[in-house]
Amino acid sequence: MPMLKIFVGTMYGGALDVAEQVAPLFEAAGYETALLEQPTLDDLTEERPDLALFCVSTTGSGDFPGNFVPFARELDERSPSLVGLRYGVIALGDSSYGDTFCGAGRRLDEMLEGLGALRLGERLEVDAMETFMADDAALPWAEEWIETQQLKVA
Repeated sequence: MPMLKIFVGTMYGGALDVAEQVAPLFEAAGYETALLEQPTLDDLTEERPDLALFCVSTTGSGDFPGNFVPFARELDERSPSLVGLRYGVIALGDSSYGDTFCGAGRRLDEMLEGLGALRLGERLEVDAMETFMADDAALPWAEEWIETQQLKVA
């Protein structure tokens, strides 16, 4: 059974809620899933998943949430080759912050692509100014992502 790892970067629990809500969709599609609330780079490089999904909220001026900072820092400092890694990004933000809207998700996406990983489809950017419950946007996106990227294995 292929492995999907969901890497969670959250400050107040919104990204974790999204991860918990979308995980069953991937399980129904034939994946074993693991939610990583304190992800390490080894979670991505030593035991590489068949598919990775990053659910990341943005804090401050486009910053990563505290629980995700060590992962992002290690990714930046070690710069491992991620060629062959397929991934998706659900970025949570607040458009009232202007240029830094979804800054953490956008920056992570750039970092992953720069290391050779392949994003499947478009990044989902959820705006707290428009969507009160992020999973209202994430669930339909995940269903469509599984379908359009032909990720179903079961």
